[in-house]
Parts: sequence; C-alpha cells; structure tokens
Amino acid sequence: MFKIGRFFAGAALGTAMMSLPLGAQALERVQLQIVGLGEAEETEALAKSLQGSSVLNSLEKTSETPPRDVVAAARADYTRLVETLYAQGFYSAVVRIKVDGREAATIDPFQVPAAIGEVVIFVDPGKRFRLGRAQIGPLAGDNPPVEGFRTGEPALATVVRDAAQTAVRDWRERGYPKAEISERSIAARHPVAQLDVDLKIAQGARARFGDTVISGKTDVRESRVRQIAGIPKGEHYATSEVERAGARLRKTGTFQSVQVEQAEAINPDGTIDMEVTVIDRKPRRIGGGIEYSSFDGLNLSGFWLHRNLLGGAERFRVEGSVSQIGLETEGIDYKLSFRFDKPAVYGADTLFFATGSLAYLDEPDYLERKATLTVGVSREFNEFLTGELGIGLTHSEVTDRYAKPETKRTLQIISLPVALTYDKRDDPLDATEGFYLRGAVTPFYETVEGQPGAHLTFDGRAYRAFGEEERLVTATRLQLGALTGPEAEDAPPGMLFYSGGGGTVRGQPYQSLDADYNGTSLGGRSFAAASGELRYGVTDKIGVVAFADAGYVGADMFEAGDWHAGAGLGLRYKTPVGPIRLDVAGPVAGETGDGMQIYIGIGQAF
Repeated sequence: MFKIGRFFAGAALGTAMMSLPLGAQALERVQLQIVGLGEAEETEALAKSLQGSSVLNSLEKTSETPPRDVVAAARADYTRLVETLYAQGFYSAVVRIKVDGREAATIDPFQVPAAIGEVVIFVDPGKRFRLGRAQIGPLAGDNPPVEGFRTGEPALATVVRDAAQTAVRDWRERGYPKAEISERSIAARHPVAQLDVDLKIAQGARARFGDTVISGKTDVRESRVRQIAGIPKGEHYATSEVERAGARLRKTGTFQSVQVEQAEAINPDGTIDMEVTVIDRKPRRIGGGIEYSSFDGLNLSGFWLHRNLLGGAERFRVEGSVSQIGLETEGIDYKLSFRFDKPAVYGADTLFFATGSLAYLDEPDYLERKATLTVGVSREFNEFLTGELGIGLTHSEVTDRYAKPETKRTLQIISLPVALTYDKRDDPLDATEGFYLRGAVTPFYETVEGQPGAHLTFDGRAYRAFGEEERLVTATRLQLGALTGPEAEDAPPGMLFYSGGGGTVRGQPYQSLDADYNGTSLGGRSFAAASGELRYGVTDKIGVVAFADAGYVGADMFEAGDWHAGAGLGLRYKTPVGPIRLDVAGPVAGETGDGMQIYIGIGQAF
C-alpha cells in the first residue's frame, strides 16, 4: 500500500486497482477505483489527474454537505473525468459513479435520497491511444507543429488542442486576423488504439490595424485609452500587439476589466478595426500597513491613491509613515511623500513620473530635515525589462551628532538617477520561480561645497521551487552598494550604507553595523549583503521558513571592513495582499548582536 497526498491506494487481485478516499465528511466513504493499468506509477499519475478534476473531491468536508450537492457533483463528474481521460490519451474509457449502489446518472435530481453513505467512482481507462495520422496545415512559414504532434506519440487531447491553437496563432501573428480551423477530422480507431487527426486551416485575408473603437464604463478620455493601448494603426495585424495593448491598459491599475478584440469583418480597404472595452475600478483607495521589530521598533504607514486624477489614467499616490516608534536609542522618523504617474506620454511604453518627499530623520549619527523632488521617465523595453531616467533636486539640513561638538551643514544636490530592472518573477508578492535584477546609478553634484559623486546599488534575487507540488522554495538575495566622490563626513547621510535589521541582516539590531573612520563611526561607502531562505508550504495557507543573512560595510570599496550575520525561523500565512510574516532571529557572527529579535510584517522578506 502506498500513499498519494491524502489519498490511499491498494491493489486488487488480478488487476491493478487504486482505491482512493476522495473525502467529503458528510459521507461514510467516497472512493476512486482505477482498474486495468499495469504499472503502479502510471495508475498513480492518472489518479492524481482525476483527483484534481473531480467535483466530488472538492466538496466541503463537513457534515453539512447536503445529499443533493453530492448527487449534483457526481453527475458533473462524468464529463469532467472523461475530459481528463481524453487529455491523458484514453479514448475508450468507462466511467461509472455509484451513489449507494445506484448509478448517479439514473438518480432523479428532484428525488434525491435523504442520506448518502457511500460514493464509488469506477474508472476503466482502457488502452492509451497514440497518434496515427497527425496532419495540420497549411502552416505559416516554416513553423513546425507543436512538439508531440506526430505519428506514434501519445494522443493527448491537450497536444492536439495546442497544435491547433499554435498553428492559428502563427497565421494571426503574420497578419491574418481571421485565420481559423476550417475543417477538422478526428477519429479514434479503437482496435489499434490510434487517433487520427486531420486539421485544415483557412488563413483568410491579410490585414492592417484600422481604427480603435472604445466602449465600456470609463471616465478616462477615449483619446487617452487609445494612447495607452498603443495599437499601431496601419501596421500589419499581429496577435502579440493585441496582447500588449491589453497588458498596457491593465498595468495602469485604472481599469477593473479590459477586453481587446478584433472587429467581425475586415474593411474593404484591407484594415481591421479593434474594439477596446474597459470598465473602471473605483478611482480612490486608501490603505495602511504596520510592521514591528523588537529592535527596529514599530513602523506605521498609510496611503491615499487616485487612479484617474486628470481623466487620462494618471495615478497620484500620497503616502505617510512614522517609524522607529518605541526605540530608546533613536528618535521617531517622519516621512510624507507623493508620486504622480502618467502613462503613454512619449509613446505607449513610456511613462512620465514625478516624486517628492519631506522627511525628518532622527538617527544616532545625525538629524536630517530633507525635501526632495524628482521628475523622469520610465520605459518598458519588453515584458521584463524596464529602464528609468530622471533628474532630482534635494535640499537637506543636517546635524552631525557624531561630531564633538555637533556640527550643522546644508546640502543642495542635483542628481541624475538611472536604473534598469529585469523582473522575471512569477509573483512579485510571493515569488516561487524566476529572478529579479535591479541596478541603479545616481550621479550627483552637491552645489554648496562643489562636491561631485555617484551612488551605486544592485539588488539581485532568485527563486526556485522543488517537488511535484512545489511546496519547497529556495530564495536567495544579493545586495551591493558603493558611494564615490565625497568623504563620509561630507556625504549626504542617506547615501551612506549600514547593515542590520529586516531589510539586510535579521537577527542583528537595526543599522548596527557601520564603518570606522579613524575612530569615528559612520555609515560605510561600500556595502554587501547576502540572504538565503528555505520556504516550505505546510498547507495551502501556512508556511514555515528557515533563513540566514550576512552583511558587510566598509569605509571604502578597496578597504577591508566589518561583517556580521544572523539566522532564524519564521511563519507565513497567505492572504490576498501577500503573506503575513513573523520571523524570529538571532546573531550568529559579528560583534553587533544583542539577543533575539522579532519581525512582523506583510509580504515576504524579499
């Protein structure tokens, strides 16, 4: 006997049989029995596929599941299970569902039994079919059909469907919007267990993009919807352009629903109009967050968002935060900021942004009052790669507390921030596959003292899931930073680097590691941090994490500095806005440790 997830399997005499409790605690027993397959592994794989498609399996496991729901689920399972068998290449399968010994299809839905004790799903898949004749055409250019669609391969319904869809898409990508399957001949030859497939494609006429017609419930101006969609009028039709138009509209965050479809017919002039239907989200939104660490203190934040500020899908967000509440060694930090985004300003893939902030930062080394303003553009080069270029102004009043006596200075900075981001994560809030790379360079000039310089940062993250159910995920992160130009005592405090706390090294106090400048401790001019996590999903909602972090800070890029490390365990609880995070960590290396630390927040650590 072997176990599959929460299902149990057994062998019957003479034939391979699988008996799986499908669960529905309203019943005494719900079982799936598979006969006729010779190998246990093949039976196990088929059973898992059937399990995933069974409505009976998805019933709520409570004693309150009424018998009529059980019968309805059983009747629905006939079609669902047969479709699953076709997808696996079984075209002569027999499916029977017995409800207390009665075939579910024969039970009158208006005369359902008052109680149901047992449901047995019996499946005899028969032989697995293979492709006999496998033809599709004409194909666009030299594009071959999808892998697996050839004589002798398993006759999976999913492969046949993908072959048809891919062939049609290839024609549409080449400018034929009305390409379709015009004839289909699919025949199962049961004596030899073969499936013959003959699909003919009618590509239709080639067409160019015509007018973009806007409809739906929206307060965004039609001209701006067209601008954002960016459908290239006059160019040859391509499915990828249609998909990109929908993606651009969705990315604004203004619309609840977006549909981009071609018109029913090609116009006499050889163009085809595009119909864009959009429905707005509620324009305003407010929200907030809370994070707590035993050494970072309590951090509170809130925001107000408008998704269509000027009628052109402009986003305007105002955010405020109060941090380091409750710390004895550091004062409370305050920050008020805004960001304005206007999409499709210099082309459909270019966004204009403006940001500004006011900050009061009460840190052990310095006290800073700062105002910043930055304007710039962001360009999407493709689905994953984004670039940013801006110009910024900063005015800062700094009190250097490390100096004895304390000194005050004024900074006025002109900067040119540049950044590239490559984001191939499957989910930015809770990634399990892919990677994220961001590099930023900010050349600047401090006008009061005439000091040039540059601030450089890099953030790389990688994720990998393991196992059939992908419950185990490895996550790694590398951060690098450097400051060139001014000496540490003359540099803007926010451009110096520290290590310790939730964003760098958990288990070490917040910004506890700095650099030594001939007996004076300040933030470093070089920085590196590495983090690794093992995340395991105990259930669909609850996960556990083991992690280790290390950080390095140096006085200069080419001088040796100090490092420290921390490690710990955590819990995760998944929510629609990201997992709730609880981490407990302690120091494992370095001289800055000060006992265990607790971190609570929303979202993965990285």
